[in-house]
Amino acid sequence: MKILLSFILLWVVSPESDPYADVSAEITAAIKNGNAKEITKHFNDKVDLKMFDKEDVFSKAQAEAILQDFFNKNKVKSFNTSHSSSNKGPNQFVVGILETSGGKFRVSFLIKKLDAVFLVSQFRIEKENE
Repeated sequence: MKILLSFILLWVVSPESDPYADVSAEITAAIKNGNAKEITKHFNDKVDLKMFDKEDVFSKAQAEAILQDFFNKNKVKSFNTSHSSSNKGPNQFVVGILETSGGKFRVSFLIKKLDAVFLVSQFRIEKENE
């Protein structure tokens, strides 16, 4: 009986999981590892992707190939989130600085709630202005 009461108390007291935080944490970890496949796992079927002078709406597969090419040319040293918007609304915007063998980049992505699923609809990598 004590075990059951402990379990119920733990369940009631535990904070609810934050789906935006879960998705942004998974994407952040994938960026730190330079893992394009894990990043694009969270992409919508079509994603607005901007990298330097390339900006367009790409399919998940196209976006993965573009990101993989970027990571092949720029080995990740570190990634630190510098800003994350409030997750009170239907969207969350995350910004961070990516340090690679090819220099520093500003990375940003927009997570939207679409039919109870949290997906990235916009992903950008831009040269960092030092």
